[in-house]
Amino acid sequence: MKFQDIRYATDGPIATITLNRPSRLNAISLHMPGELAQAVEAANRDDEVHVIVLSGEGRAFCSGYDLIDFAESAGERPGSQLGGEKSDTWDPMADYYGMKQNTEDFMSLWRSYKPTIARIHGPAVAGGSDIALCCDLAVMADEAVIGYPPARVWGCPTTAMWVYRLGAERAKRMLLTGDLIGGKEAAAMGLVLESLPLAQLDERVRELAERMAGVPKNQLMMQKLMVNQAYDNMGLHNTQMFATLFDGMTRHTPEGVWFKQRAEQAGFKQAVQERDSGDPIAPGISRPLSPYATRED
Repeated sequence: MKFQDIRYATDGPIATITLNRPSRLNAISLHMPGELAQAVEAANRDDEVHVIVLSGEGRAFCSGYDLIDFAESAGERPGSQLGGEKSDTWDPMADYYGMKQNTEDFMSLWRSYKPTIARIHGPAVAGGSDIALCCDLAVMADEAVIGYPPARVWGCPTTAMWVYRLGAERAKRMLLTGDLIGGKEAAAMGLVLESLPLAQLDERVRELAERMAGVPKNQLMMQKLMVNQAYDNMGLHNTQMFATLFDGMTRHTPEGVWFKQRAEQAGFKQAVQERDSGDPIAPGISRPLSPYATRED
């Protein structure tokens, strides 16, 4: 199979999918989600393959969506409908349609009948964390970082895997701050299976993959289906529906529009620096009386 933004290879019972945009830190392009799902399907159809390893080329696992183009360019862009001729309109279902398809493509790793292992050697940020957390197991280098900074403004993790991996309190700790954490902290809180020095990462991932590869495919499939159905029964699909709707909303709130305008004016990197600084986001925006505000009758 020919791909533009990923690589796919097999070595006996182990298939390897590599996100392959190293010059952009493997940022998610328009093509990447669909190609990822196609590669997972190819591995599931291959009778020789028992397990899938997902990695990234270069120094990053995945830096999230390629927002430099989307955020800095004026007018309507994917994910940001405000601007241009339709500046006064926003269709939430148009956002949902596009982002839900990406979510389904990422979730192909979770729904794969064959086990999936994320090899996180470098940053797994924003949408990149979505991809990593859709894998059955995640093994992380101590030196790597993971997190969802757009939770501060202009994003909501559409896969919602944070809450299913961490539980409510620790998921809130991550998503109410947008912090990045290192491998050791991620392992300690249960976000990833293990963290170890980068020099040992490949050996450990290979060890896990080979151990699983010795199990019959039907056994692997049954164990995955059994565990996954428990999450389905907890409302995974409905949670992802809300998360994907909220993701579109975050880009069209007053603060979301400010972030887009700030990226156009000062550049995406500067807007991100201001977003993550801890200073008030969207300073100067006057807000109507909040339903949560205290007011005297």
